[in-house]
Amino acid sequence: MAHLFTSKRYRLLFSASAISNLGDGVSSLAFPWLATLLTRDPMLIALVAAATRLPWLLFSIPAGVWTDRRDRRKLMVQADLVRFALTGCVVAVTLTLPATPQDIGPSGGLPYIYALAALAFLLGSAEVLRDNAAQTILPSVVSKEQLEQANGQLWSIEQIMGAFIGPPLAGVLIAYAVPAPFLLDTATFALAAALVWCITLSADTPRTSPSRSWIYEAREGGHWLWHHREILQLALMLGCLNACNAMTLTVLPLFGQELLGLSAAQYGVLITAEAAGGVIGGLICPMIVAYVGGRRALMLALPTMACGWGLIMFWPTPWIVAPGLFLGMFAGLLWNVVTVSYRQRRIPDALLGRVNSLYRFFGWGALPVGSLIGGALVSLGETNLGREMALRLPFAVAACGALALWCYAILCLKLKDTP
Repeated sequence: MAHLFTSKRYRLLFSASAISNLGDGVSSLAFPWLATLLTRDPMLIALVAAATRLPWLLFSIPAGVWTDRRDRRKLMVQADLVRFALTGCVVAVTLTLPATPQDIGPSGGLPYIYALAALAFLLGSAEVLRDNAAQTILPSVVSKEQLEQANGQLWSIEQIMGAFIGPPLAGVLIAYAVPAPFLLDTATFALAAALVWCITLSADTPRTSPSRSWIYEAREGGHWLWHHREILQLALMLGCLNACNAMTLTVLPLFGQELLGLSAAQYGVLITAEAAGGVIGGLICPMIVAYVGGRRALMLALPTMACGWGLIMFWPTPWIVAPGLFLGMFAGLLWNVVTVSYRQRRIPDALLGRVNSLYRFFGWGALPVGSLIGGALVSLGETNLGREMALRLPFAVAACGALALWCYAILCLKLKDTP
C-alpha cells in the first residue's frame, strides 16, 4: 500500500474514509434493524430505505455544480458535520422509544417510522454532497496512473470498516442499547471531518464561476456526457444494477430474521461475508483489470452478480447466503474498479463534479426506486406465493436483471481499454 506511507494527503484521506465508513457500516445495520423493531410491514421498511437514497435522484445534479464551484475538501468537512448533527437527532429519537417493541402497538410505530424516514432523507442529502466531493477529490491527491491502485485500496478499507467491522459491531451495540450504534456514528463523522480538514491541496480553487446559472453549468456536464456514449451506457447500466441491489438489501433484514432465524448480532456476522468479498475484491480486482482489460472484467462481473443473487434465492440458509453475498460484493468491486477509474481518467477536472453527479443521478437515483420495488414485490407476492417465497422474489428478479445486463453489455457496450 505504497500511497498510504508516502503521501500525507493520501494517508489523511485513507484514514477519513476508514473512520467514516465504520460509522456508515454501523448505521447500515442499525437503521433497517431499528425499522424492523417498529414494524413488520415491508413497504414501511422500504420507505426508510428509499428515503436514504432518494436525495441521489433529487440532488445529484445540483450537487455536481456545487462541487465544481467550491473547495471540495471543505464540502466534505461541512457535509460530515451536518451528518454529525443529524445522527445526534437519531439518537434523540431512539431515546424516546418504549422499553420493548411490544409496547409500541400495531400502529404506534408509524410516527417513529416517519421520523426515521425524514432523518434518513436528510442524512442522504448530506451524503450526496460529501460522496460526490470525495470521489472527485482523488485525482487531486494521486496521479492518474495510480487511480486503480488508490481506488482499490480505498474500497478495501471501506469494506473492512463499513461491512466487515461495522455491522457486527452494530449488532452487538443495538443488542446492548438501541441508541448505542448511533452514538458511535456521531463520533465517526466528527473525527472524519477533522481528518479531511487537515488535508492540504494545491490550487483547489473553484472551477466555474458562481455568477453563471447552475442550470447552464449542469447542461455543460450533460453535453459532455451525451457525447461520450460509453460513459452514459455505464451510468444507465449502473442504475439498473443499483435498483436490483436495493431490492435485495431492503428485504435482507426481514429475510435474515424470518427465513434464517438470525438475531441482530448474528445478522451482523452474516454481513461480514459480503465485506470479505469487498476486501478481497479491492485488493485483487485492480490486478484482474490489468490482466484481462476493463471490458472483459465487466463481462466477468455481471454474471458473477447474478450467481450471487441466485444462490440466495434458491438456498436460503446462512451457509449458502454468505457465499452469495461474497460473490455479489466481489463483483460489485470489480465493476467499480473499472468504471470509477475509467471516469476519473477521462472526464476533464473542470467538469468532473458535474459529469460525476450526472452519472450518479442515473446510477444512484435508481436506488430509492429499487427499494420501493423490493418492498412492493414482497407485499404483492405474499398474497399468491406465501411469505417465504415473497421474501425470495426480489433476489430472483435481481439475478434476472443482472443476466439481462450481461447480454446487453456483450452486444452493445464499447469500452476503450486503457493500460
